[in-house]
Formats: sequence, C-alpha cells, structure tokens
Amino acid sequence: MTKHTAAPGPQGRRRQGEPTVPTTTPAALPAPPDAPAPASKRGAAVDERIYRAVVQAVMGRRLPPGTRLGEADFCELYGVSRTTVRKALQRLAHDHIIELRPNRGAVVASPTPAEARDVFAARRALEREIVPLVIANATPAALAALRAALAAEEAARRGGDRALWIRLGGEFHLLLADLAGNAVLRRFLGELVSRCSLIIALYEHPGAPMCADGSHGDLLALIERGQAARATAAIEHHLLEIEGRLRLDTGERKVDLAQALAGC
Repeated sequence: MTKHTAAPGPQGRRRQGEPTVPTTTPAALPAPPDAPAPASKRGAAVDERIYRAVVQAVMGRRLPPGTRLGEADFCELYGVSRTTVRKALQRLAHDHIIELRPNRGAVVASPTPAEARDVFAARRALEREIVPLVIANATPAALAALRAALAAEEAARRGGDRALWIRLGGEFHLLLADLAGNAVLRRFLGELVSRCSLIIALYEHPGAPMCADGSHGDLLALIERGQAARATAAIEHHLLEIEGRLRLDTGERKVDLAQALAGC
C-alpha cells in the first residue's frame, strides 16, 4: 500500500526528528491571566465611568444646566485620550443629558420652559394610551413586578438617594410601558422619560420630593382594580403635578468639574 503524506506547508517539509512549529500565531493565543486589559477595553471602561459620573453629577445637581464640559478637563481627570472622552460625550448627548453645541463644545442640557412643557405634554399623551393597555394585559406576575418596583422606589426615597429615586421613578413608568405590550410606545416613552428625569433633576425645587405623595401607589391600586378611566386620569394628574413643581429660572454659574465629579 502506498503511504500518502500531507503536502509540505509554505516553510517546506519537516525533517525527521525536527520539532514541530506551531501553526497558531502568537496573536491567536490566549493572554495570561495576569495580563493587562487591552487598550481598547480600558478605554471602554473609562468611557463608561465618564458617562456614569456625569449622569450622577447632573442628577445630583452638582452640574447645573449650561455647565461647559471641556474635553481637555476629562482627559486630565481620567488620563485618557480625546477619542475616549468623545465617545462618552456622544452617548450623553444621545440620552439628552448634555448638548453638543457648535463653537462651544459639550454643555449640560438646558431645556427651555417651552421644551419642558412640550416633553411633559408628549409624555402625558403616551401614558394615557399605555395605562389602559396595562390593565387589559394585567397578570399576577405583572402586578407583582409593579409592586416590587414601587417598593424599590420607596426604599430609595427613605434612604435619601435622590438620583436613584429619580431613576427608579422613571423606571416605574417604563415598566408600565413594558407591560402594555406596545414596543413603539415603549421606545418613544423611553426617550421622554430620560428627558423628563433630566428636567426634574435640574429644575425641581430643592427639597421637593419626587412622587412622595403616593401617586404611584394610588395608580397601582387603580390598575389592580381594573379601573381604566380613573387610572388614566390619575397618571395624567400625576404628571401635571410633577411639571408644576419645576422651577425653570435657574441661572448659569461657574462649576469646578473635578469637584462636581468627585467620588463618582
């Protein structure tokens, strides 16, 4: 029988007794456990840190409307390139936390009173459609999820974490949209809730609690009883009350970016 051998590779035929050369290139080999993360992953991690730091500082009122966010300041604070900083700023702009203005760069968003009213009006219109759908699709699991979300929001309120409180208040409304089962309404409401949360964080009267009047609890009780008309009226009244607590006359002031982001 004739014995067939594989054709030699680009480097020629291996002599008998010569050690085999691995065909895997070093780039394909796994990195040792203690190897530093690639630069791209480190940049992504810092990108996320910058994003979260700015969001927390804005929601905590340490960065007021109109505050300029210089790229060079972030580069110095976080020791990264402008490319990494710009990725974070683009994401913040997408979420309406900041605005990217020609000849001025990035600034904390400053919704005008008219814009704030328009955002809340659009949100009321959407949520008037969402609430009846929630009631129509309500299941014991859905109602349990709403009760859990309400409990988390109340815990944040009692703990005095205002930024978390605002975020969980918005997430309660987003959960309603999830349970309504309309993906288009959910997508639109997601943008409006993000913008409303920013408006509330920037312009609500200092010390004014968000949803501390039990509005979400009252709304949930109406949903559980299947009272669609009353629940729809309740959510509209709730949103009007939030809008009525806003103070839209905040002036611009100089802010130390490093101090505002400290601890974030």
